Amino acid sequence: MKKTSTNRQSVIDWIYIVLGTFLTGFGISTFMNPARLAPGGVSGLGTILFHIIQDKTGRTMELGLIILFLSVPVYLLGVAVFGKEYGFRTLAGTLLLSLSTFLFDTLFPSGILDYSKESSLWLCTFFTGLTNGLGIGLVMRTGSNTGGTDILAQILSRFTPLGLGNALLLVDGTIILSSAFIFGIENALYSIIVSIMISFIIDKVIVPFGTNYAKTVFIISPEIKEIGDFILKDMNRSGTIISSKGLFSGEEKDMLMTVIPKKDLTRLSRCVKKVDPRAFLIIQDTYHVLGEGYQSIDLLAENKDVSQS
Repeated sequence: MKKTSTNRQSVIDWIYIVLGTFLTGFGISTFMNPARLAPGGVSGLGTILFHIIQDKTGRTMELGLIILFLSVPVYLLGVAVFGKEYGFRTLAGTLLLSLSTFLFDTLFPSGILDYSKESSLWLCTFFTGLTNGLGIGLVMRTGSNTGGTDILAQILSRFTPLGLGNALLLVDGTIILSSAFIFGIENALYSIIVSIMISFIIDKVIVPFGTNYAKTVFIISPEIKEIGDFILKDMNRSGTIISSKGLFSGEEKDMLMTVIPKKDLTRLSRCVKKVDPRAFLIIQDTYHVLGEGYQSIDLLAENKDVSQS
């Protein structure tokens, strides 16, 4: 029964990944690239390079190929730094995004709007945010991602005092700032609107676990050992075993506490459900995490304001 449930969930996950990447690819091809919007991410950087190549040489290189050439090295760098944490699904998301962008560029070589109209920029801004937010959010619901700047931000966060949120802001902000020099300040401002829309849709609409940087999870289960092994070996995270006692039953129990990025909550929840469907979970929003893999503890030692990190 458990195997059937796991297989069914795997099929649903792949549907989300395919649907999400193709929805994102559609938005990139028909709204974002024609409007010269670069709201961060590898797709934003790819859009900048696409138009530089086109404007400087008069030749057109497929945007899907540019995204692929940018994404694969970043993915391999992520594997080198984090190991199997960046598994097959992330690679699949990366490849499918490139494929879908290439496909929609082929199907709609002239786009789907009259981009000469003044209103088209607003339409492209809105629908880029909508399609990318929904698409990336669907992929993230499976515990996967489409690679790109998320990996760069996590690498930057690991080797610098920057928190993950600020690292991602720095990477994507650099891309948006670069677009201002290529496409103009007005388009860069529209790109910021797109970026805000994408974040809002992912956090508030698609990903059902809130908007905060990390989650603290308390797990009470007789199968703590197996769940703990999954956290250590598969998620590359750690935790703490806390001795506890039931108030009503008086029974001695072990409780596992772990702090994980919000994107990993889906993976952990599915593992717990598979190992022990009767497990008791308490999930809390966590705004600041200091220590290895997160923000540097030096921020407190130096009396820095961690709320800004």
